Amino acid sequence: MNPKLKQNISESLSAVLPITFIVLALSVFLVPMDTGTVLMFFVGAVMLIIGMGMFQLGSEMAMSPLGEGVGVEVAKTKRVAVILPVSLLMGTLITLAEPDLQVLSNQVPSIPNATLIATVAVGVGIFLALAVLRIVLKIDLSVLLIGLYVVLLAVSFFVPKEFLSVAFDSGGVTTGPITVPFIMAMGVGLSSVRADKDAFSDSFGLVALSSVGPILAVLLLGCFYNPQGAGYGAASIEYVGTMQDVAQAFAFELPKYSQEVLVSILPILAMCLAFQLITHRYQHRQRLRIAVGFGYTALGLVLFLCGVNVGFAPVGTQLGYQLAGTGKKWLLIPIGMLIGYFIVKAEPAIQILNHQVQSVTNGTVSAASMNRCLSVGVSVSVGLAMLRVLTGLPIQWIVIPGYILALAMSRLVPKIFVGIAFDSGGVASGPMTSTFLLPLCIGACDMLGGNIMTDAFGAIALVALTPLIAVQVMGLQYKRKLARLQKTAKLAAVLPPDSDEIVEIDE
Repeated sequence: MNPKLKQNISESLSAVLPITFIVLALSVFLVPMDTGTVLMFFVGAVMLIIGMGMFQLGSEMAMSPLGEGVGVEVAKTKRVAVILPVSLLMGTLITLAEPDLQVLSNQVPSIPNATLIATVAVGVGIFLALAVLRIVLKIDLSVLLIGLYVVLLAVSFFVPKEFLSVAFDSGGVTTGPITVPFIMAMGVGLSSVRADKDAFSDSFGLVALSSVGPILAVLLLGCFYNPQGAGYGAASIEYVGTMQDVAQAFAFELPKYSQEVLVSILPILAMCLAFQLITHRYQHRQRLRIAVGFGYTALGLVLFLCGVNVGFAPVGTQLGYQLAGTGKKWLLIPIGMLIGYFIVKAEPAIQILNHQVQSVTNGTVSAASMNRCLSVGVSVSVGLAMLRVLTGLPIQWIVIPGYILALAMSRLVPKIFVGIAFDSGGVASGPMTSTFLLPLCIGACDMLGGNIMTDAFGAIALVALTPLIAVQVMGLQYKRKLARLQKTAKLAAVLPPDSDEIVEIDE
């Protein structure tokens, strides 16, 4: 086995095991599930672990070099007339390739799938072009985000409440496992052409701005469509009696997800081929490596999507139903927070983000500290999502104060933490959120007789919000620690070498 693949699968195993044990413990002690359902969950977990490991390797071999190469070549032109259309086209194509977008379109039947997908893709394309222009023109990310979110929150007051949560969710699902590695690598490529001190800081922020585009686009779309007829088809639990039934259940779905991933990958392959023909950037060995990387990416995504949709989503729905019906519905909040803490580690794009942050910051922000920070943020967001399910709390009451706090903090933390924080929000709300946490909320909401469109949807939006605050809190701590170290260094410089005075640093 490829040593790197073995390492990635090992990391995936450590990420997925906690959530697997939590579900097993719940099925034994609190919400009994039949053996077939639990077995389907475990098989799905195995596919998820292998698929996530293969996807990470494929992303490193193919998506990251391609995105970085596009960023470098676009930045070299220094011509806005070239940068804007190329970025818009890249953003649109890469979003059309995002599997999570199909999930979103199927959840909103009041709008034609093609209309919703095209609207979201163009929204991402326009805002990716804006994000690229920001890096080239050295525009402050915090100022730009404040202006855009003011517009976004203002528009939200004119959209029907039944559609609002879905619109905010769209920003999270469209920055998924296909989009994130490419866009983040593109940011690194763009900033590498610059030689100024803010270049590394500006390499982050593309995902953040690209997440605003679909939210605003879907909000505007909601003004023209009546979403009251929209519904959600809960994932059904297939009865299995033997291991053969389990194998057949997954084998039946594999061709479906293979076709979905193939359709998603083809536009990127075409883009890669066109890019190579125009720039001749990659040599034969690099082209071969990228081709193998695309193979790993495709196979990994097929296994991952099949595992989470067939094995995880039905369990999420059933857990929601049974937890809400136990007579101790308040348990939804602590159990949801516990699941949220561990499930974010199983998001495939999270590990890509964390390792890229560690690389770009030369270890100043470690992957382990990012993992802890995002886990805390997502834990809080799932707790808030469950609170909304129980109380019917309008999403604006959480989203508006949350974004105001996050945007205010962006003026206080180091620039690099602003980009990392707002990128992490889009990355945290990936396929695990849409196929396990969202069904969990929907199952609970349905059992309690709530409005699914207003009370259950919005979980993805909250998962995308809380990391913005959590990562910036980490940035404030880093800034405070750095200031103390600098103060200590200055004091040490003015003291005589033989001085016995001790400099104390208050913790």
